[in-house]
Amino acid sequence: MKNQRVTLQDIAQLSGVTKMTVSRYLRTPDKVSPETAQRIAQVMAEVNYTPDERKEAVQAPAPRIGILVPSFNNQIFSDLLAGIESVTALNGYQTLVVNYNYDKTREEEQIVNLLSCNIAGLILTDSEHTLRANKYLDSANIPVAQVMDLEPLPGRIVVGFNNTQAAYDMTVAILASGKRHVLYFGSMSDVRDRKRYQGYSRAMQEAGLEPMQISPNKVSSVSIGADMLALIRQMYPQVDAIFCTNDDIAVGVLQECLRLSLNIPGHIAISGFHGLDIGQATTPAIASVVTPRFEMGKVATEILIKKINKLPTIEYVDLHYRLSLGGTL
Repeated sequence: MKNQRVTLQDIAQLSGVTKMTVSRYLRTPDKVSPETAQRIAQVMAEVNYTPDERKEAVQAPAPRIGILVPSFNNQIFSDLLAGIESVTALNGYQTLVVNYNYDKTREEEQIVNLLSCNIAGLILTDSEHTLRANKYLDSANIPVAQVMDLEPLPGRIVVGFNNTQAAYDMTVAILASGKRHVLYFGSMSDVRDRKRYQGYSRAMQEAGLEPMQISPNKVSSVSIGADMLALIRQMYPQVDAIFCTNDDIAVGVLQECLRLSLNIPGHIAISGFHGLDIGQATTPAIASVVTPRFEMGKVATEILIKKINKLPTIEYVDLHYRLSLGGTL
């Protein structure tokens, strides 16, 4: 190859790695394994790869991973994004994060926008999409990861936890505390919310009790929790426990209970979901299902990058949650 210009692709083929790996070695050699770095360096020496040619890699834009979240206002996604970026930063990737406000049509549009940006991979936080969005995803010819749930999706990476079982376990814990009139507070009625209600309902029915639910179809917030408590005190005066689909709703319920001088958990027990900092900073701390959001982002991104580089990897990961009973249960 001494008589013709050597390209990054030539180096990659001769080294038995991807062009992206060669580019990463030239930009940040410490982020490539010593064995791979030695092999690339040896090939470059053998083909007389000159410093001027290296500008091709140094000036090349970093590969990008697209990320779709349903809302920037929902606190659960900050930890997820931190987990994603803990991996992308170490591997020379950039992230493009967009939201769709829980609107399936808007999500479809954002998927098209991201795919037009020549991304190397895509991370989704929902498993339900429009028919057209699924067609775009299936034809994109890039790795796609789904996080936050365990819905099996052919051809896609799945990293999450069992929302139904987590809600079932927390409801069993609430009932074990002696409560019998447990109400479920939802939010957007998305697929994860519905699965949690299913788990709650199963636990209630197994105990011979009637499931009760209120869902405002709004993004969860502290103010919604307070408003919903005022509503249920009129509709369901017998309620002695409230299971909220998110911790910020649970904090709103707690604040309103304290304002009304209701005994917690004696008069009303309260549980949230996700184990957010806001719920642990209250007095008493909110009982909650603590979910592995940072780990989900980290693991999904590690798998996604392996798929991008055509390396063997697992594609379905069930992560563990835990119950924190706090002081409101």
